[in-house]
This record gives sequence, C-alpha cells and structure tokens, in this order.
Amino acid sequence: MPLRVNNNIAAVSARRHLNQNNKVLNQQLERLSSGLRVNRAADDAAGLSVREGMRAEISGLKVSVQNAEQASNLIQVAEGSLNEINSMLVRMRELAVQSGSSTVNVSNRESIQAEYSQIATELDRIAQATTYNSETLLTGYGNTVSTTSTAVTASNTSGVTDIKITGASTGTYTFVDNGSDSEITLGNGTVTQTISVGTILDGSAVATGTQVVANFDRLGVQVTLAGSGVSKATGAYTDGSLNGQSIIVEGGTGGSFQVGATNSAFNRIEVSILDMRSSGANLNLNTTSVATISTARTAIGQIDQAITTVSQQRGDLGAFQNRLSFSMAYTENEIENVQASEASISDADIATEVTSFTRAQILSQAATAMLAQANVLPQNALSLLQ
Repeated sequence: MPLRVNNNIAAVSARRHLNQNNKVLNQQLERLSSGLRVNRAADDAAGLSVREGMRAEISGLKVSVQNAEQASNLIQVAEGSLNEINSMLVRMRELAVQSGSSTVNVSNRESIQAEYSQIATELDRIAQATTYNSETLLTGYGNTVSTTSTAVTASNTSGVTDIKITGASTGTYTFVDNGSDSEITLGNGTVTQTISVGTILDGSAVATGTQVVANFDRLGVQVTLAGSGVSKATGAYTDGSLNGQSIIVEGGTGGSFQVGATNSAFNRIEVSILDMRSSGANLNLNTTSVATISTARTAIGQIDQAITTVSQQRGDLGAFQNRLSFSMAYTENEIENVQASEASISDADIATEVTSFTRAQILSQAATAMLAQANVLPQNALSLLQ
C-alpha cells in the first residue's frame, strides 16, 4: 500500500465509520429517552401513518366513554325526578279515591282539592326544573312522535298501542300495508324499509290478548301492535290495518349521544323523554278535579294512565342506561386492543434498543481510537526524509 501524505485514506475511512456509529448512537439515545421507536416520519413512514390514525381513533374512543358516562348521568337525573313524580301521582290517586266516597263532605273536598291542585302544580315545576347542563329534560327531550300522527289517532282501528323511536330522523313516515303479503313497509321519502310480520301474527292478525313489536331497525322506529282483548288497546291489528297511516317525528332539543369515534349513525344513541308536565299531552292531568264525587272517580282512571306513562318512561330510561353501560364496556375493551396495536408500532423495545446502543457506543469509541491512529500514520513519511 502506498505511503501518502496529501490524502489519508485510512483516516477518511475511520471518520466515515465514526459518523455512521455516531448516527446510530444518537438514534438509540433518542429512542431510549423518548420510549418511542418512531419519533419522526423517517424512522418508519408507513408505521407513522398507521400510528397517527390509531391515535386519533383512541382519542375519539376515550371521549366517547366520557360521553356515555355523562349521558348515563343525564338519564339518571331525569329518572330520579320521575321517581318523585311517580310518588306524587300515587298521592293524587289517593286523594281522588278519598274524594270519590260519600264519607267526605263538600268542605272536606275543598281541602282535598287544594292539596290535589298543589301537587299538580308541583308536577309542572319539577318537570321544568329538572335540568342537566342547562337543558330541560322533562318537557320533551329529543325527537318525539307527534300525537297528531294518524297511527296514533287511528289506533282504535289499527291496534297500535305504542310507538318508540331510537334515532329516527324528523319527518313524516308513511305505512304501506297491502293486507295480503304479511309485510309492512315504512318510509319517509328518503329511506324505506320493508319487514315481514308473518312470523309474529296468528294467521293474519295479532293473537288475542297479546302484543307484538314491528321493528323497523334501519329507520329507528318500533311499533307495538295489539290483538283483541288487550286492556289498553281500543282496536286490534290485522294485516292491512296500517295502510296509509303515518308517523310524524318532531324535532326536539338534545337526546343524541355520540358514543363512538366516527360520524356514523351506529355510533350515536338517541334518547327521547316525553313531556312529563301534568298539563302536557302525555299526563293530561290539568283538566282533572276531585272537587266532586263524579270528577274524582273520573280522575282515578286518568291518574292510572299517567302512572303507567311515567312507569313506562322510567323503564325506557333504565333500558337506555343499561345500553350505555354495555357501550362503555365495549369501548373500553376496544381502547385497550387498539392501544396495544398502536404500541406495537410506536413503542421502543427497550432491551433491543439498549443492545443496539451498547454496540454503537463501543463501535464509536473504537472508531474514535482508530481515527487517532490513522492520523498518526502519515508521520511515518518523515522517517524517509532523514
């Protein structure tokens, strides 16, 4: 090998290896200090893209759990007030029963009526005072079914006893029920769903003394149909009874909870709470009175219906709370699994990184020593000049 002075190739080679070792050493120091394998796009371009998407999803899922918890708290506020309203209705019924007997006189009934009126007024106050984050809950919360819907007003012929909505958009939904194919179609002009009811009917009608649910799940509408002999039904459903009837879904404030990470209908839970004021259309107690025997006896039946309405609403809210509990459990499990996937891409394997760091540290020290030796080699040329 020639002895050169102007170009020290050995030093250049040692310097190149030193730079490489120092680059690896700096990378390992960065990974060990941050705990991350991917600190910049250059570390793993494809991995970084996947990781950031997962991080966004995890962040959304965590907020979704918070939303579900707060939604459950909101529902509990409403249900707690309904519990008190139920107790007040029971007291109103007691007063109606008491006033409906000839054992009390006119003066007694005046006192009974005074308490009865105060309780009815308090029902209205509680309904208006039940709020969560400044939103009133018991005067109509979320989308609701209008009482002017023909499926409601014509229930004496169709046998419809109840209509529930879970996520149904506002608008008018019309039934197509031909009466010969055991199918019912419901649509709002934009979305239509046809379901078969042959398996829930007894022949062409709902069985005597029973009720069935026609579930239009894609629309978020559940229609309860009664057979003859059901106490709270004034009519009975037979195939074709719903043809041409409609459901009007009215918009309301609130009632929609985001429990998923994406903007999809299945990631939202829609909750509807009826108007629970005594003067509202659902309880309709503002016209009742216990001032006379006859009005007191009439009030008993109306209060019974109000108690049933409140109890059903409480049951619905309890079902929503249970659903939210399952939603939270599922989301927390999903967060854990997605976080594990994100960690496998992003997190540094400390054992591997320490091994690489130690190797780079040793090689860097060795390269530094060799560079010093290589810088001394050209001095050998001086011995030839002596």
